[in-house]
Amino acid sequence: MKHIARKRFGQHFLTDGAIIDAIVDAISPQPGDAMVEIGPGLAALTQPLVERLGRLTVIELDRDLALRLRAHAQLSVVESDVLKVDFTALASQLGAPKLRVVGNLPYNISTPILFHLLEHVAVVQDQHFMLQKEVIDRMVARPATSDYSRLSVMLQWRYAMDNVLFVPPQSFDPPPRVDSAIVRMLPLAEPPAIDVARFSAMVQVAFSQRRKILRNTLGRWLDEQGFSGAFDLQRRAEEVPVSEYIALAQATQA
Repeated sequence: MKHIARKRFGQHFLTDGAIIDAIVDAISPQPGDAMVEIGPGLAALTQPLVERLGRLTVIELDRDLALRLRAHAQLSVVESDVLKVDFTALASQLGAPKLRVVGNLPYNISTPILFHLLEHVAVVQDQHFMLQKEVIDRMVARPATSDYSRLSVMLQWRYAMDNVLFVPPQSFDPPPRVDSAIVRMLPLAEPPAIDVARFSAMVQVAFSQRRKILRNTLGRWLDEQGFSGAFDLQRRAEEVPVSEYIALAQATQA
């Protein structure tokens, strides 16, 4: 029986064989890899992945799809909202020091998923995700560009990222109204030592009014922290490189 895509789950099923092959090649799954797929849907990626891996763990919220997936002997199915999955515990359950995480993420909650995984980055080897191209443009954006944002800073402090493949709407059923792409995310081997909660709060304040100079936003926050060091506040948030945000967060921790 044909599964009808459910709008509330943001379902768009990948159907283009050439695109599927290109995505699997980009992921480059190896036998024995501890891989977790988010949102396997109708198993377009799942099948070629498990053929190369031998075993795959999938996270699926849709009860009907989870039931179908359980019929596959080589799949371990976690029926859950991905935002409630403890990936650190999952890695322990799989006996794996690191997980390879992949998936066609629901576009309506892609950013919350990325931030949720950031909390478990210590057990992640790499991530390959299908996302709205506009979101990936923000993730990999450089300073002083229109796409550079809080998302850029919050991910770039911890990952090296690349837009590796463009995916047009007609590759899906039903076609989304946006262009899509595949992003590769590699956790940095030696990330900066920062208080992540403080860093996150600081970056959120900086970008809260991105068209205003930082003196009107971040300046007040720094005053509240008792910061007396030097930092150029006569810039907009989008003009400050990630490295400067990191250094400022470290300076306010002292």
